[in-house]
Amino acid sequence: MRMRIQDSNYLSPSQLKNQYINQNPAGVKAPGETEVSFQDILRTRTAQESFQRVQEAGSLKFSKHAASRLADRQITLSDSQMERLSDGTRKAGEKGIQESLVLMDQLAFIVNIPNKTVITAMDQAETNENIFTNIDGAVII
Repeated sequence: MRMRIQDSNYLSPSQLKNQYINQNPAGVKAPGETEVSFQDILRTRTAQESFQRVQEAGSLKFSKHAASRLADRQITLSDSQMERLSDGTRKAGEKGIQESLVLMDQLAFIVNIPNKTVITAMDQAETNENIFTNIDGAVII
């Protein structure tokens, strides 16, 4: 019995040769392929994990917009920062504030107090104009 290479699941020597010769050499990008550094991947993953930890804490919620801003700006919040942000939100609620600016560690958050939801987050570079609208109170912690 003769084996017919064309009918089998095996590649012929010429098919193998073409497969490996036509591959892109290491370090050569295909058209349209973008280069992402390990540091960028690590920062994004760290921001995602921080956001998940924040959501699991249950005291504050982050809107999709705020979560996107945190990830885009590579802002990660430590557990102590989350506690301080929650405490600032609680204090704003005690004063009857509905929409609060919470300033903490060169970060600014706009928080809807009744819903305990962070609407947006900014770092110091983006707060240079120092103009915040649609708030009725501010907490500096």
